[in-house]
Amino acid sequence: MLVTTLDHDANVSPWLTVAPERGVEVERVGVTPGDLAIDLDDLEAKLSPRTRVVAFTLASNACGTVPDAARIVDLAHAAGALAWADAVHAAPHRRLAAAALGVDVLLCSPYKFFGPHLGIAWAREELLESWPADRVRPSAEHPPGHRFELGTLSHEAIAGTTAAIDYLASLGQGDGRPERLDEAFARIRAYEEALSRRWLEGAGSIRGARGLGIADPERAAERTPTFSFTVDGWSPRALAAALGERGIQAWDGNYYALELMRHLGLEEGALRVGFLHYTTAGEVDRALEALDALAA
Repeated sequence: MLVTTLDHDANVSPWLTVAPERGVEVERVGVTPGDLAIDLDDLEAKLSPRTRVVAFTLASNACGTVPDAARIVDLAHAAGALAWADAVHAAPHRRLAAAALGVDVLLCSPYKFFGPHLGIAWAREELLESWPADRVRPSAEHPPGHRFELGTLSHEAIAGTTAAIDYLASLGQGDGRPERLDEAFARIRAYEEALSRRWLEGAGSIRGARGLGIADPERAAERTPTFSFTVDGWSPRALAAALGERGIQAWDGNYYALELMRHLGLEEGALRVGFLHYTTAGEVDRALEALDALAA
């Protein structure tokens, strides 16, 4: 099976853990220089008739890159492999439509789209029918019942997830929830791309700052508004603390994107800032001003 250097470790470590038990070999697909996109040439070269799963992310939680999911799915299916997508970081920025994406499995968590901590797993019905399930005898033997649930569901978390989806749908218009979500995410994406361009235009002139991933403001559509970078003379932890003192919330470390940070030689990781549909242009400017002052 194949995993990628771009992924959150939640879509890498489980495969590494189960591999020895199942006699599975795990290979890692690299990333392209500069853009830090999944290297499709490397993916194609490593695919073989023995490949059973291609596990990849729909958006990097570290550098914001949005891979070419359609191409990855096509390559995986052409080799007879399952396309297994981690949608966690993509969820607040892109409309998740598993069937339209063509993936076989999609995993997510509502905490990334303003809901509670809960696991979401979607898979093609024939897969859910064929996979073995550790279940108590009274539970449903066939999907869509609770075949893969191990007990009483977290009803309060499900209610919170429903409320989060309803909130997102309220940002759009249409006859039904799917149509409202379609329009909501079209609006979210357009607004966030404007914020991304604003950030990239400003960050490019900050002395000693080096961003990870796509830096061209004209290519904002190819990434989420999630930006990691290093600044000369500052450790990521110290820089995050200094920004915090100025009222700018940022994060430091590897954000569980372990292989990407190792690939980049960033032992301490990087500083990360991120924007969402409720971030204002003024807040982006204030973060840039604070970063510029500290870099100076």
